[in-house]
Amino acid sequence: MSAKDPQGYSLTGANEKASELYAQALTELQCYSNDPVETIDAALAESPNFVMAHCLRAYLHLLSTERAAVPEAQASFKSVTPLPANDREAGHIAAIQNFLEGDMHRGIEALDAVLVDYPLDIVALQTAHLCDFLVGDARSLRDRVARQLPQWSSAVQGYHALLGMYAFGLEEMGDYRRAEDYGHQAIELNTRDAWAQHAVAHVYEMEGRQQQGIDWMESRQVQWSKDNFMAVHNWWHLAMYYLDLGQIERVLDIYDNRIRADQSEVAMDMLDASAMLWRLHLRGVDVGDRWNEIAGVWAPVAEDAYYAFNDFHAMMAFAGSGNSEAANRVLAAQSARIGKGGSNDAMTAQVGYPLCQAFHAFSNGDYARTIELIQPVRTFANRFGGSHAQRDVIDLTLIEAAFRDGQHGLARALSNERMALKPTSPLNAKFRRRLTEESRPKETVSVA
Repeated sequence: MSAKDPQGYSLTGANEKASELYAQALTELQCYSNDPVETIDAALAESPNFVMAHCLRAYLHLLSTERAAVPEAQASFKSVTPLPANDREAGHIAAIQNFLEGDMHRGIEALDAVLVDYPLDIVALQTAHLCDFLVGDARSLRDRVARQLPQWSSAVQGYHALLGMYAFGLEEMGDYRRAEDYGHQAIELNTRDAWAQHAVAHVYEMEGRQQQGIDWMESRQVQWSKDNFMAVHNWWHLAMYYLDLGQIERVLDIYDNRIRADQSEVAMDMLDASAMLWRLHLRGVDVGDRWNEIAGVWAPVAEDAYYAFNDFHAMMAFAGSGNSEAANRVLAAQSARIGKGGSNDAMTAQVGYPLCQAFHAFSNGDYARTIELIQPVRTFANRFGGSHAQRDVIDLTLIEAAFRDGQHGLARALSNERMALKPTSPLNAKFRRRLTEESRPKETVSVA
């Protein structure tokens, strides 16, 4: 009798022990807990010809968005290609090949083809969902899950993950009430579902429900912060609520003791650090040597030009720390990358490169140039990935540049736009007050 995965699909090359470890790795990935790479390596030690274990291992490295992880993904691909595989598994192998060739969109299409015939393939769905996030495709974040949802039920293992993914897709499409509801449903089924936790956190962020967000995150801290590789990102969400409320000391406390407690060199953690420090920088907060620490961690990958969203956050660190040499290395690597083909080529050319130039200009006090570079890009910045909450730093930088350049008409328009979307935000109210103060005519003194 052939081994099967938790959703009932055949697993080529797996013995019983290996299939159990594979199921454990899937659970870890669905909750972002422990170390699924270690678990899948154990499965492969049991069954070296286990096709889906090789595929999952490749995906785990590819999803890191780090160039340094590519050789491991290539090794998994090299190991799996000679092995006999069924139709479903062959679809995964084709998807991995596309990803390794730099074509993320074709990789996603290959995974979608798998899902048409195998709607319970949680590996295909979760990988495609995360890649939809990496390319900023909000509609697919929602609709790819919706296409499979009727085939699932609470009787199918991993159903909570489907609900959590759907919650995030709904949130990114602005359907906040349903997003919140599905997120809570996912948490009720599995209290450790960190993706569902983060989906609900996004709802509170987008709606400006700061205190509810704080209560939601802090009341469930044990569930999402222990042995979880999304913990730093969820701490970032908590810090974001405190930042909007102007509680800077609390933000810095979370930054020091949670976000950068172990000075992680994982790209996802580094993104959150750069993004938080830049927001504090825009508010005029002196963050001391924190800039130098995160810039130092980004420095070895300054010239990777592997994923434009990462380049953008590396630029924040270099610009914030005043490291012009490293900032210029990012720009040079991006410029050299453009025209080479692949998904990241377009991401870089259309969004990443102009935004990195803009943030570099901001750090040099050239606010007019900052505005000139951001304005044409901001409405389609989703094309280089991230969430609405993450990309908000682009608009925050634009409005700060408008204030500093004395373009009060633009600052007024942007503050009106923000207030319409999030009227309860103290930061948006602060922009309004600042506009009034800075636009007030200066008193003149007549000389007799």
